[in-house]
Amino acid sequence: MNTPFSPSPPPEAPKRTLFARLRGSFLTGLVVIAPVGLTIWLIWTVIGWIDGIVLPMVPLAYHPDRLIQTYFGLDPSAQINVRGIGVIIFLLFTIIVGWLAKGIIGRSFIRFAEGLVQRTPVVRTIYSGIKQISETIFAQSERSFETACMVEYPRKGAWALGFISISAKGEVARHVGVDKELVGVFIPTTPNPTSGFLLFFPRNDIIELDMSVEDAAKLVISAGLVYPPEHPLPVDGQTGRPPPIEPS
Repeated sequence: MNTPFSPSPPPEAPKRTLFARLRGSFLTGLVVIAPVGLTIWLIWTVIGWIDGIVLPMVPLAYHPDRLIQTYFGLDPSAQINVRGIGVIIFLLFTIIVGWLAKGIIGRSFIRFAEGLVQRTPVVRTIYSGIKQISETIFAQSERSFETACMVEYPRKGAWALGFISISAKGEVARHVGVDKELVGVFIPTTPNPTSGFLLFFPRNDIIELDMSVEDAAKLVISAGLVYPPEHPLPVDGQTGRPPPIEPS
């Protein structure tokens, strides 16, 4: 018997219909299939694009479909689509060019060709821009970002995610003062992390993060929706809780 003061029973959760369950399963499967399918489609498209550029430069008798037809005695009218041969040829050609460019003859030829390009008004502008972008993306040197960080920008209390580049040197450090160690920080924009701002902060105003540069870039590109997995904190054996953070 229920009295006026008796607690009311909790309402029963509404049962999901068959259509709702099917819709939930479809969305879950879509989340699983979409990244895999788009990745395979993108790789397949890029391979076909490279093949379409490289294979026309190869004699027709040495095309992979012709070689397969000749070796197995197939009908020449049969269409055989073999992808990836152009990519292999492109990789081998690039390796050979890079190996030759490291030698004395290769370096001399490159300097001579760049001298001709620099004397051409329109071509030198396009070539210089593409060369700077290529060196920034593909060059393996100490100038690459190695640490993600947090800085207060554009005002106090507002924090921005950035990448530490290099300590300030030369005229930049001299004009600011020798008593302050300035560090260059690249602040990327969302969702395009290749554009942003180069700012110089005192070393003490920068908070370095444990996450990798790749995880920080994913966080910027996704506008904060994709967070990297956080490393678990050490747990005290007696209390079973993480140790308190001591103020610096």
